[in-house]
Amino acid sequence: MLVLPEAITQANTVACLGALSNDLVQEAAADVVVDAARLSRFDSAALALLLEVRRRVLKMGKTFAVKDAPQRLQDLADLYGIAELLPSKP
Repeated sequence: MLVLPEAITQANTVACLGALSNDLVQEAAADVVVDAARLSRFDSAALALLLEVRRRVLKMGKTFAVKDAPQRLQDLADLYGIAELLPSKP
């Protein structure tokens, strides 16, 4: 499982993506789940990061889901019309 940090903003997106990419390389599961429970401060850069991680996961032939996304992140994904690209995992 990949774990998001407490904050994802435009200022730290590149660093977050680098860390998640390293974790993704080591992820053996066919179903990659991103745990967003700790995420409390974010802007639209968090959505861009999740979409990039999703792209990489799908390119590896694996499935992608987001677990425990904050309601505000879900609302932002709805606003941008991309919620279906970030399926939730209970």
